[in-house]
Amino acid sequence: MKNTSIRAASDKLIFALDADNYEDALSWVELLSGHVGMFKVGKELFTAVGPKIIESIKNKGQRVFLDLKFHDIPNTVARAAQAAVRLNVDMFNVHASGGSQMIKETVAASWACADKLGLPRPVILAVTVLTSLNKADLAEIGFSKDAGEQVLHLAKLAKNAGVSGVVASALDIAMLRAKFGDKFIIVTPGIRSAGAKIKDDQKRTLSAYEAVKTGADYIVVGRPISAVPEPLEACRQIVQEIADGLAAK
Repeated sequence: MKNTSIRAASDKLIFALDADNYEDALSWVELLSGHVGMFKVGKELFTAVGPKIIESIKNKGQRVFLDLKFHDIPNTVARAAQAAVRLNVDMFNVHASGGSQMIKETVAASWACADKLGLPRPVILAVTVLTSLNKADLAEIGFSKDAGEQVLHLAKLAKNAGVSGVVASALDIAMLRAKFGDKFIIVTPGIRSAGAKIKDDQKRTLSAYEAVKTGADYIVVGRPISAVPEPLEACRQIVQEIADGLAAK
């Protein structure tokens, strides 16, 4: 029973490959394969390395979250999404602020492409409000709503447009669960281990235990694993916190 719970917990952990070269990224994949459920390829790594890192991760039998936060005119994003589908990524995201038409066309194009190629349909997420932004930041940009209100507004728009779920702060999980139910996928970045002392640009976050207990489907962790002397032990600690959070739900 314990092994099953740890396996289920590790499946919920997405490791952020915040590397700037192929060799470093691949070394993290080799170290953490079997200990995390998915690897996140973001803007820095994808720009530096290109699609070959995704191919290498998939060749190792691992899952990929392509975190490029597509945001452009509908046709451009739909075509980019089709390219992501052809890379056989398991999950990718778009900015909800791109609007419902952009999201609808992206979902339709992605499903059609996956079905034509005989590939699994990837999870498509909408980014609501970045975890680096708080109320003051949103006001500076020109939004009148506070962070929670803006998240709820964008999540509703995105859900109605057909996405599988959202990327949202841990502080917004309870609100999103209450509004959209258990089948709506919530991926939560900026997660910390309960004992972490790392200082960075994340402003709206919780521990792994708290996020999963509250209802996150997946959590994204980077520096609390990659920036410590014993990353594998840090990974195991976070997986245990996830397992404890699942047990406490």
